[in-house]
Amino acid sequence: MDFSGCASVKRANGTAYHPRETQVNSSSNLDDTSLYYFLEELALNPSGTDMKMFLIPPVVCLVAGVLIIPTILFVIFSRFRIRRETRYMLLGNALLSDLIYLLFYTLSAALNAARVHLPKEACVLLLFLLAVAYCGGLFTAAAIVLDTYIAILFPLRYIAILPPSRTKKIIVLLWMCSGAFPGIFFLVLSTTHSFVPCILEICSVPVILILTLNGSDALKLCFWLSTVVIFLCLSLIFCCYAVLYFKTKQSGIWESICSRATVTFLMHNTVLFFYFFPLLALFVESFLCINVATGLQTGIWVSLTVCSVLMILPKVLFPFLYGLRYREISASLKSIVRKKHLHLVSPAPSPS
Repeated sequence: MDFSGCASVKRANGTAYHPRETQVNSSSNLDDTSLYYFLEELALNPSGTDMKMFLIPPVVCLVAGVLIIPTILFVIFSRFRIRRETRYMLLGNALLSDLIYLLFYTLSAALNAARVHLPKEACVLLLFLLAVAYCGGLFTAAAIVLDTYIAILFPLRYIAILPPSRTKKIIVLLWMCSGAFPGIFFLVLSTTHSFVPCILEICSVPVILILTLNGSDALKLCFWLSTVVIFLCLSLIFCCYAVLYFKTKQSGIWESICSRATVTFLMHNTVLFFYFFPLLALFVESFLCINVATGLQTGIWVSLTVCSVLMILPKVLFPFLYGLRYREISASLKSIVRKKHLHLVSPAPSPS
């Protein structure tokens, strides 16, 4: 079936939206034609799903992120001693990934809210960069936990295990993996869907998920392999934190609930929870969508909520709850603020 020419199909079928919507939401056997009609109306019907409300959370989070993330990055890269340490290099990489993700996701949300239809190539590039930035932040978060594990359990061998030169290679490897997974996914998607050029005018992450879950077996395999990789990262992080807790339980650092170790541990777990809980919610909703337990329109709204709120939130919490916990970074920020304050209030020189 030829699915080219969205606009012409829309004009020819402009009055048939509501019957098709009812059919899509009530059908137990979703075929390609019903899926196409639903996504076509989502892309071209101005009175359909309103995207404007989903623009507010990304814009708010982007503003908050732009205020704090570049400042922490400046502190890391402007101090030679700080940027030579593994933990700060990984922290800077995670913050950079989060900032890129915030920028591109807000751009995508703004384009959808303004009903701007991008060319296929531009949309694929935007979604690819979004996926790379998100995977980069996810993999770097796992690397940060692994670095903390090595630093605490092997303090005497830490420098030998993770010198700065090796850390740079690890960061390059993380970015290569972050590009490889989305690259394979989009390659399989583009070769197995005949109507991707039309539907990609929406340029939305939930739409890509719907195409994936209703795609070929190879595409579904890529999706579930990505799920396995993500939950392997989650398992690695959980195991590292569990071992750290039991190994340091006898040291007495957990006796007080207000101790720095306890507060830091809780903050790190809070950030990681916000990183992985949206993915879990997205996978549960995807599983329900596959088994036709929820309608397509319901799935779109749930996916938009998860992507625009829950997946954006940890990008803003990470620099506040994680980055500012480092004494060197907070001390450097305080010194910068103090110098600016002294410069502003310094008295003018007396005339000679």
